[in-house]
Amino acid sequence: MSKLNGDVLYLILNELRDDKRALHSCLSVNKFWCEIIVPILWKNPWKHLKNGERKNMKLLLDVIILHLSKNSRDDLTLHYNINPYKRPLFDYVSFCRHLNFTLIKNMINNFIYEKTKIPTIENEILDLFINNSTNFTHLYIPRKFDYQASLIPGIESCFSELKFLSCSTNIKDDVIIGLTELCESVNELELFIGMHNNNIGIIKLIETSKRLFGVRFIYSEIDEPFCKALESSLILHSNSIQYFKMTKQPTTEFLSSLVNLKTLELDDSRYRSWKCLGNVSLPYLQSLKTSRVPINVLIKLIENTNGYLTEIKIDRVRHDANNNKKIIQAIYQNCPMLKYLKLLFINSNLLELENLLIYCQYLKGLYIIFEDAWVNYFTIDWNHLFKILTESSPIGLFKFKFYCFCIPRLEALKLFFDNWKGKHPMLLQTTPLSNSCYDLIEKYKVEGVIKKFSCSLHDLKDDDF
Repeated sequence: MSKLNGDVLYLILNELRDDKRALHSCLSVNKFWCEIIVPILWKNPWKHLKNGERKNMKLLLDVIILHLSKNSRDDLTLHYNINPYKRPLFDYVSFCRHLNFTLIKNMINNFIYEKTKIPTIENEILDLFINNSTNFTHLYIPRKFDYQASLIPGIESCFSELKFLSCSTNIKDDVIIGLTELCESVNELELFIGMHNNNIGIIKLIETSKRLFGVRFIYSEIDEPFCKALESSLILHSNSIQYFKMTKQPTTEFLSSLVNLKTLELDDSRYRSWKCLGNVSLPYLQSLKTSRVPINVLIKLIENTNGYLTEIKIDRVRHDANNNKKIIQAIYQNCPMLKYLKLLFINSNLLELENLLIYCQYLKGLYIIFEDAWVNYFTIDWNHLFKILTESSPIGLFKFKFYCFCIPRLEALKLFFDNWKGKHPMLLQTTPLSNSCYDLIEKYKVEGVIKKFSCSLHDLKDDDF
């Protein structure tokens, strides 16, 4: 194994790039493996920093500071609890392909005690990343960003391969001018949009890009005229955009122009009507994820697809039994290739669930939200549900999530597991159950009926599900 071609080993280990624990366990195999794995881990060191995770944030900042000059580190000792200097085993910063100024700024603000030193440290860390002549593919810019890209030496070569840009629409003129010159190669764009001080120069940046594949519009407030201009600018890329996300109802009818869209994500905290979706036809849509979008317009949207949908996640939207029946019917009548489904099911429509399982033969994962999650109907017929799942599930379906407040009885669960014997061991996630249910589940894990179980719907990775 130690003589395995380095390129082949890199391709194998790179498949574990999102599994930090597995990569860490491979670091100690030998020096050869270590030299391959470290660049993979440091390609995007920011992705493992969760909100409020101060310990890991401090550790990452410590390593970055170790790359600074001795004079800079000595100057920092009065304002930062810096670890005793040890020469890094690798030039970690040079492996970074994601430059996240947003998290760099957060780390410095959280751990540098003398606030007057913050601008100096920011500049030194910026120079540290830029002067390594690294080719960054992803760039994240915070809301208040004062660096003029055009004035940073070497920045053209560092961002010549830039593919992803995340920034706020109220970015300053001098910053956006420099970015516009760098962003011809950008094909993914994430914009945070507010009510005031939106820079119309963002429109030129969108138009400058040669080909946009993915776009995210994240709104905090709504500036209608600016939103109209922003949406209209996407029409230039209507044939190339395959992924789109937005967090408010569109101001224009531009969604109709995205004829080659494959992934659509919609989230609306204000529960608007979204009537504009009623006439939208997205023939090549493969993934639909929505939150707080009315069910009646989603029915029409699904009916206007051409059978390529493999993933549907519909969340946080109340609807009556009639609309629940219609959405289930729309799915199994128009989505024969469906693999993953998240949807509210009302007890009176369990027959439609059975039809869905019969018609959607490629289904692998089913996330059922029960009606009692939002209203006080404690009428789930668990025995009937589990009977349908054991008798009608396609052969590939073995991943189940149940979100409900009314937990199943022990006897119903036991019957479900007994009838599942001989099928693919299931991945099961639920809301909290009784202690006796946990003991029962452990028994069936030993017997191989259940492969993984969690009583938290957030424990198992989406990839597992």
